[in-house]
Amino acid sequence: MNYKEVASKIVKAVGGDKNVEHLEHCSTRLRFSLIDNKKVNQDELKSMPEVLGVKENAQFQVIIGNDVIEVYTEIKKLISDKGINKESNKEKRKIGTIALDFVISVFQPLIPAIAGGGILKSLLMLLNMLSILSSTTQTYKMLMFVANAPIYFLPILVAITTANKMKVNPLVAVSAVAALLTPDLAKMLAGGAIFINIPVKNITYASQVFPAILCVLCYSQLEKFFNKISPKVIRSFFVPMMSLLIVFPITLIVLGPIGFNFGIYFAKVIMFIFAKFGWIAVAMLAAFLPFMVVTGMHKAMIPYVVTSLGQTGKELIYNAASLAHNISEGGACFAVAIRAKDKKLKSTATSAGISAMFGITEPALYGVTILHKRVLYGVMIGAFSGGAYLGIKAVEAYAAVGPGIASLSMFISKTLPNNLMNAVIGLVISFIVSFIAVAVLWKEKVTNNEDKKVKNEKEKFNAPVEGKLIPLSEVKDEVFSNKLMGEGIAIIPSKGELYAPVNGIIKMIFETKHSLAMKSEDGTEILFHVGLDTVNLNGKYFYPEVSVGKSVKQGDLLLRFDLDKIIEEGFDPVTSVIITNRPDAKIETVESKEVDKRDNVLEIN
Repeated sequence: MNYKEVASKIVKAVGGDKNVEHLEHCSTRLRFSLIDNKKVNQDELKSMPEVLGVKENAQFQVIIGNDVIEVYTEIKKLISDKGINKESNKEKRKIGTIALDFVISVFQPLIPAIAGGGILKSLLMLLNMLSILSSTTQTYKMLMFVANAPIYFLPILVAITTANKMKVNPLVAVSAVAALLTPDLAKMLAGGAIFINIPVKNITYASQVFPAILCVLCYSQLEKFFNKISPKVIRSFFVPMMSLLIVFPITLIVLGPIGFNFGIYFAKVIMFIFAKFGWIAVAMLAAFLPFMVVTGMHKAMIPYVVTSLGQTGKELIYNAASLAHNISEGGACFAVAIRAKDKKLKSTATSAGISAMFGITEPALYGVTILHKRVLYGVMIGAFSGGAYLGIKAVEAYAAVGPGIASLSMFISKTLPNNLMNAVIGLVISFIVSFIAVAVLWKEKVTNNEDKKVKNEKEKFNAPVEGKLIPLSEVKDEVFSNKLMGEGIAIIPSKGELYAPVNGIIKMIFETKHSLAMKSEDGTEILFHVGLDTVNLNGKYFYPEVSVGKSVKQGDLLLRFDLDKIIEEGFDPVTSVIITNRPDAKIETVESKEVDKRDNVLEIN
């Protein structure tokens, strides 16, 4: 791969360097915060062979795969600060989207340092357990200092990432936060400190996250204010001096205690969930991780993981669930590689399975799992089974890294000698159950001549929604636009009612009511998905008129939804209609136009 050329094409496709406000990367994706998402040429990105897919939610994500770091490095050379602070050009975004973008931008860059330190710490403990390197030696202790540093100095790392996100001086931000970690201040606070007759709460700021974030957020506003009022000739020292003079006592007296208490409460809530629901929480999270990873919502778990590791030194839910899911993806892919007859699919499944076993699941998800619902079911069964065992045994993780074979040392514990063994057992359960489930469920796609259900006649479907008919490729979600779930159409609704396009039976109603599925009399399976990301409404504004198993006639009302409220909440109401079980059928659609439930909009040969 020519990384420079790929980087240049990607920058051009996302609207040029002036449109890039912020850029980060995870293990497989470039994560852009753009000034105007409308400037992105998604078709150009999707046409690039080096791009596995794109996803637009809180950030604009370009999925690269294992070469993401090299491409990221070249893009960083191309982008500039030209787009910074041009707020007038920035498109209006929902508060939730902005918040999620902030969380990802602050916490995502922390993962390499925390993961590296955590794995090093677990390896040192392993060497001590094997009597290769004694914990009493100075060599061991010095290396352990390095391993513990990312967590101990977490406030400083957070200060850097928050300052970068807020586009303020990172060194001044670090100075403000570093003052909280000085040994002399810790002694003073322990002895009962007073600042201008105001008592200061005794807080140990090492390993804390939220006090540092609040401190830098406050500093960012002070820096902007003093930059406006300061004469240019003294700005270089006056702005940081005044900012530090104000932000430090505010943090000590107000922001620090607020952030500290929030962090404590945040961790207690998660631990309460685990104590209340136990292994069910881990098992359910593991089973639903395929959907979270595809939508990028798994990144919302990062603050919890980082906070839990910082405050308790361990994490009980997400890493265990991730281990079960990652290994289940690997087991499923290997089952497909054995059972599939298609040589290309065999090759894809094999390479994706190996990658998943080492903690990188995007190749498996996008290349195999999402494309084959039987594989998805097998992955969910395996992940639930392995997650249940890991939850029952309360397996603890001590590092923030994608769990897999190479990172199993993250489960090594001094106090829990069976912790690593239970992690390995959970891994084996996930792999075996997923492998067997997919091997049993797998059904090779057949040609028209082999499938007795596929006829030469055309099956005709009326519009399930009144509104503007558009091609599926124009839906702003890669799962639909890339037809990862199947062929179909999309309609921008003008009325909040969903009708049956053909005669059939209701097969599924999603628990959040925004999606349902039916099977036609000819055996065609149809999935209806109302809106983008409307799962986050948790069923609000959706009112099903049918139940699972009910027979319906063409034109029957299936679902009512409050269109105005959905739009008011900031969600795109576009409704996707997907044919999920006819991959070899030729689908014909009419031209884009306004349609109602009497119009024929889809035909399958």
